[in-house]
Amino acid sequence: MKYRMTVHPSGEIFEVDPVALEAERDGLPGSILQALLHSGIDMDHACGGVGACSTCHVIVTEGGDSIAEADENEEDCLESARGLTLQSRLACQAVPNGSKDVIVEIPVWNINEVKESH
Repeated sequence: MKYRMTVHPSGEIFEVDPVALEAERDGLPGSILQALLHSGIDMDHACGGVGACSTCHVIVTEGGDSIAEADENEEDCLESARGLTLQSRLACQAVPNGSKDVIVEIPVWNINEVKESH
């Protein structure tokens, strides 16, 4: 189901259509990471979105109950995340079911302000 995502601190709001995310390769199908990347928000994800690091750590401040609980692997990775909260998730592993709008906060230290060209 389609839903709206709000991203802080930028305040960007966009509609997420899980069908449109099928072209995104990084993260689980329909994940927050895929939604962010598809919407042009450059979210750091050093492991390529396979749930092996914590660089895509986000805080789901609203709509978290529309996302399945974190599995043991995600919880283990989150242990190394800075600023861990009870609402912390790996954007690559958190897949909203579309039943609610979602508000996510990208911690300031995760915002990639420097772009490198190769």
